[in-house]
Amino acid sequence: MDIKSMKNYIYWLFCQFELITCSYLMEPWEKLLFYTFNITMLVTVLYTAYIFVPVHISTAFQFFWHFFGNQHENTVSIVK
Repeated sequence: MDIKSMKNYIYWLFCQFELITCSYLMEPWEKLLFYTFNITMLVTVLYTAYIFVPVHISTAFQFFWHFFGNQHENTVSIVK
């Protein structure tokens, strides 16, 4: 795939986005607010996923390790 066709494809995707969201009907200042809001929400969701998803995955692994019997041995042994 050459650069020109990639550029045309990205432009086509942007036109599809404008058609789906009806943003082609907006005035320039409305488009600026709309795109700023959308980009802000996207960045917020990506940041939240980057911060919290690994913690939840780690917790799930610890739970399933404990659930299936692969517990860590206690470091303090009780002498009877």
